[in-house]
Amino acid sequence: MYRILSVFVITFFIGLNSNAQTSAQDIQNALQEKEALLQKSIVKNISFTNIGPTIMSGRVVDVDVNPNNVNEFYVAYASGGLWYTNNNGTTFTSVTDNAPTQNMGDIAVDWKNGTIWIGTGESNSSRSSYSGIGILKSTDKGKTWDNVGLTDSHHIGRIIINQNNPDEVVVGVIGHLYSSNKERGIFKTKDGGKTWSNTLFINENTGVIDISVSVNNANVLYAASWERDRKAWNFNGDGDGSAIYKSTDAGNTWTKLTEKGNGFPTGSGVGRIGLATFNDNVVYAFLDNQFRRPVEAASGSTNDGLQKDDFKSMSNGDFLALENRALNRYLRSNRFPRKYSAKSVKKSVKQGDVKPSDLATYLENANSLLFDSPVIGAEVYKSTNGGKTWKKTHKDYLDGVYSSYGYYFGIIAVNTSNENKIYIGGVPLLKSDDGGATFASMSKENVHSDHQSIWVNPKLEGHVINGNDGGINITYDDGENWIKNNQPSVGQFYYINVDNQKPYNVYGGLQDNGVWYGPSNYRASKSWNGSGAYPYKRIGGGDGMQVQIDSRDNNIVYGGSQFGFYYRVNLETQERLFINPRHELGDSPYRYNWMTPILLSPHNQDILYMGANKLLRSLDQGETFTVISEDLTTGGKKGNVPYGTLTTISESPFTFGKIVVGSDDGYINLTNDGGVNWTRISNGLPQNLWVSRVIASEHNKNRVYATLNGYRNDDFKAYVYVSENNGSTWTAITNNIPNSPVNVIKEDPSDENILYVGTDNGVYVSFNKGNSWESFSKGLTNAAVHDLVIQKEAKDLVVGTHGRSIYKADISGLQQFNTVKSNSVSIFDISSLRSSSFWGSIRNQYSQAFEPSVAINFYSNASGSMQIKILSEGGAELNTISVNADKGFNTAEYNLQLTEKGRKALLKENSKLRINKADNGNYYLPSGKYTVNIDGVSKFLKVE
Repeated sequence: MYRILSVFVITFFIGLNSNAQTSAQDIQNALQEKEALLQKSIVKNISFTNIGPTIMSGRVVDVDVNPNNVNEFYVAYASGGLWYTNNNGTTFTSVTDNAPTQNMGDIAVDWKNGTIWIGTGESNSSRSSYSGIGILKSTDKGKTWDNVGLTDSHHIGRIIINQNNPDEVVVGVIGHLYSSNKERGIFKTKDGGKTWSNTLFINENTGVIDISVSVNNANVLYAASWERDRKAWNFNGDGDGSAIYKSTDAGNTWTKLTEKGNGFPTGSGVGRIGLATFNDNVVYAFLDNQFRRPVEAASGSTNDGLQKDDFKSMSNGDFLALENRALNRYLRSNRFPRKYSAKSVKKSVKQGDVKPSDLATYLENANSLLFDSPVIGAEVYKSTNGGKTWKKTHKDYLDGVYSSYGYYFGIIAVNTSNENKIYIGGVPLLKSDDGGATFASMSKENVHSDHQSIWVNPKLEGHVINGNDGGINITYDDGENWIKNNQPSVGQFYYINVDNQKPYNVYGGLQDNGVWYGPSNYRASKSWNGSGAYPYKRIGGGDGMQVQIDSRDNNIVYGGSQFGFYYRVNLETQERLFINPRHELGDSPYRYNWMTPILLSPHNQDILYMGANKLLRSLDQGETFTVISEDLTTGGKKGNVPYGTLTTISESPFTFGKIVVGSDDGYINLTNDGGVNWTRISNGLPQNLWVSRVIASEHNKNRVYATLNGYRNDDFKAYVYVSENNGSTWTAITNNIPNSPVNVIKEDPSDENILYVGTDNGVYVSFNKGNSWESFSKGLTNAAVHDLVIQKEAKDLVVGTHGRSIYKADISGLQQFNTVKSNSVSIFDISSLRSSSFWGSIRNQYSQAFEPSVAINFYSNASGSMQIKILSEGGAELNTISVNADKGFNTAEYNLQLTEKGRKALLKENSKLRINKADNGNYYLPSGKYTVNIDGVSKFLKVE
């Protein structure tokens, strides 16, 4: 049974609620603290390597093209930073690896002077839209960045540089996504960002999502305000504050254009608006119209037979009079379990166990209600008199463009050489040659859906660059054919996992790009274009979520998409089982989180756990499920987003059935008997926060770790806790981790003192159970880290980022830290190499010599200059490497070369050796056993 706490205890712990917003200054301080932590980190020299993938890319938010050289442009990815190409997207270079954030909202480039402006914080308002830190500016093409203000903006919609004066910049600020704030509306600087003035402020819940400037008059600007409010349980993307404004003095003052009676919708149903200006007077607006459709339009369905709403007011008598054939058709078409037939359901109604309305509510949850809403949806309007009056360009509904979630899109473009040539982007990408009267699809098989950016070349008809949730596409024939330009590694992973193959594979679920897996030894290369086989393979579609791999047979994989739609797939045979447990008819529907947690039991890989608002268990690999708990959440809240859901599951490796789960509304619950009895163990923790991870320790049967995340409250503090007594009491171990929401914690499998944490801007490691933390980020950017996993045998830490794909680092040295930390110097095991005649060889006069390399990893208890000596078995010195070591972990690369003196010494020991000069004039170690020595400490190096 579920244990309920006393009223006294509940009242006492309400005081622990932590919904305080983190100030912009605290966020800036945290970035400085992270940088300072990195400088003195003992792991700052241990590097992460990116292992892709690139093929599916990530969400683009903006493209800025050089008007005088269209092969040169920048692409901003929502959470993957800013990238530059000067060869039409053949290759890209990141220009924000050194920036304090990778979260992009909009970009603007002063091409004449090479100045780049970034509005940080994604302009979309999705559940995975990360906030920013204001305006970043670079005057040296991205080599360095300065934050020039608007640090409390969080999300920025548009940046416009005055073409006549590049120091004048107008910015549309959307503002906080999860809370009200004052830094919203339109801001303008006249001195290159030194000072800003708020030239348009509507209210604390309404910001500006888009600004469009006349191509022939920098003084004429149109702006779209947007009222929206997201909570963890609800999103409201429309309101009275949404409107269109105009400025005729370069953004100094603004006039509201959309008033009642001038043709453009007004009121509470006006959602996101996109703008495209042809000239001073002709402007297009792309509206997410959230007003409900007229009843006759909303109910007009081409579907024959019974519909969900038919049952909502149906009497028992009318229900029992239904034809069994029609009722069975309804049950099967809506994927009711086979046990429900017309005969069995009618029996239940007769007995009073089920009501006719249950056949409607069975299909309804917060998510389905959002998608089922019969809103007007996408609409295009045009003004030819500078916004005084507006007219809708089309007669019919633009069905399928927005569905009911137009807040995610809102882009429209016009060819500034052709007034009637417009483009709109929603789920599909559409074009119109008649000013929006009719539209045709531009989508093709290699173009991802969900379109976020459109650039149109006014000088070359049909040349369009499109940014979408799958990267960048370019067409030169108006969408008949597209080039896919997915070279950057910018995948947005929610979750990753590894198998136990050699080399091991990495699996992961990505935002809007499904579930993929690929080899851990992946290196970015175009060679797959010749073989026809990209190293990573796709398993499933949708928004990719969690993955579990059967340790007995790595071909058996469990993966899925959002809101609990999972599957079991055999990668060898492609046999697939659909998994989406449903409640019993008559009960309340299960609530599944966006990223529904799943877990294969470490005790029996036939057992699959799945979290809704209750914990479900399958004993037969997902074929059937049993509910093993009551509702383990606060009970949910009314809204259009499922809330009051489980987010994380862990089972103790010590005891079968000892399970700990966490929820999105702050509860952590524990069972010791497979779900027979549950105890809430989170009352001593801050309340009402998202439980991002719970871990039942593999080192101590009574130890539990938990991380909490306040991002959805605009609370960016770090929350990390440990309990040594199964949750009776908790200790905060956040300590010196800078403010940043925490997504994951992992124990090291070999040393219980070592912990790893992933936050929204990096990775941290502790060698003392969380008493202090080291910044662990060489090779990483400030992209959000969503998941960490350790491949035990390979001793790799694998990092899943939400914006820069997957990284790995060798942690074998870290695992030895607590045994070597008192030594002045310690050298870690050195990988053996196979000797090759190619070392130093030059294939032809046009190629470079091939240079081998081996990493010498060592720990030093102090900083300073050191000599690394390579010695023969007889002790002869063959080469010496000078290094400047830092206190902590260090890596020196040795190229296997011998000095002339060393060659002679080695030949003196063994005259039978053949050590010939390579093509590049160098000598290399022959096969044999050697010693690497640092300050009297030695380790063997073997060349086979």
